[in-house]
Amino acid sequence: MFRVAALALAVLLAPAASAQTNDKFVVASLTDGVWMKGDLHVHSRHSKDSTNHSEARIIADAERAGFDFLLISDHDNHVNGDTAHHTWSDPEFHSDKLLLLYGAEWTTVRGHAVILSAKPYDHQKLFDIRDARDVAVQKVKDGLGVHLSANHPTNKDHFGYSYDMVDSLEVWNTVRWAPNKTNLMVWDDMLSSGRKIGARGGSDSHHGTVPGSTAPQALEATANNIGTPTTWVFAPARTREAVIAAIGRGRASISANPYAPRVELTADVNGDGKADMMMGDNAKAPAGPVRFTVRLSGKREAGTYRVRVIKNAGELATLDIGADGTLGFTDTPEAKGRSYYRVEVEGPQTPYPGVDNFQKVAGPMVAISNPIFFNFDPNF
Repeated sequence: MFRVAALALAVLLAPAASAQTNDKFVVASLTDGVWMKGDLHVHSRHSKDSTNHSEARIIADAERAGFDFLLISDHDNHVNGDTAHHTWSDPEFHSDKLLLLYGAEWTTVRGHAVILSAKPYDHQKLFDIRDARDVAVQKVKDGLGVHLSANHPTNKDHFGYSYDMVDSLEVWNTVRWAPNKTNLMVWDDMLSSGRKIGARGGSDSHHGTVPGSTAPQALEATANNIGTPTTWVFAPARTREAVIAAIGRGRASISANPYAPRVELTADVNGDGKADMMMGDNAKAPAGPVRFTVRLSGKREAGTYRVRVIKNAGELATLDIGADGTLGFTDTPEAKGRSYYRVEVEGPQTPYPGVDNFQKVAGPMVAISNPIFFNFDPNF
């Protein structure tokens, strides 16, 4: 009987044949991949509200922080939709170290979103259709084959389109944590309704630091800069396509800055002491309890890191990270209904070299995971 159950579970959790699958409802490999970090919401001089932020400076700062990927997401309405002949054609738009994604901040009266693409696309089409009904926008977006990620969904530039055309959601925008709490509420609402939408962060950095300057923009850059917060992805290859697919799958987490610890959430479904699932994975709920592990990877600061475990939009537990950087908890997912588990980590902030006021402004949030899912319908 045990052997039959084990075989059934093995079939249930077996990784897809291709590690680079875009199917976000399967359990992919937990070992065939690499962690990469980057920022997916940064503005250069091609955004009219940006200062001291050339593409060369942005890229140099990202390289210095050890980033692997970057999206320079200038406001498309500042160039009448012609991103291709501004941000992408800038002679400074190149790097031998970073995966530079193609995209822009789709800036409309109904809200903002970043567009992610592994290759150039006709952004003008999205800009021109921005005021149309959602079904028409969806058709253009799908035709272009791009990833649409809703930005800061609950601030004054809230996201007012249907979330059914969203591939991911910016739940953590800028260094200041407090305004992001309502973004989590929106995300939990979408997840609770069966929408498997991955979460990411974005600094929304517009300005570069200017030593000695007291100008508001320069002062802002001493706290909010590239990578505040940082998005991490676990992807099977170091390619633009793999980065974007990982964001859509939810194989990602968010940390307060590039030097802060990264949170990882895994699940042991069959009780053998080994992880079977990680963030972003979806499987049929087992009959019994699941053992979850939370791990903080990277340098930790002195002090207590407190983990808030969220199950189906509600708080399941609040636990402290152990001396080894991990903690475990056990729970039984709903047998027939949907369940998801995610974690939020609060604690001491890690200094960000060169961004001197980061710790003064950041607040308590250190890291956020994407969920592990059970019984989410791939045909929803």
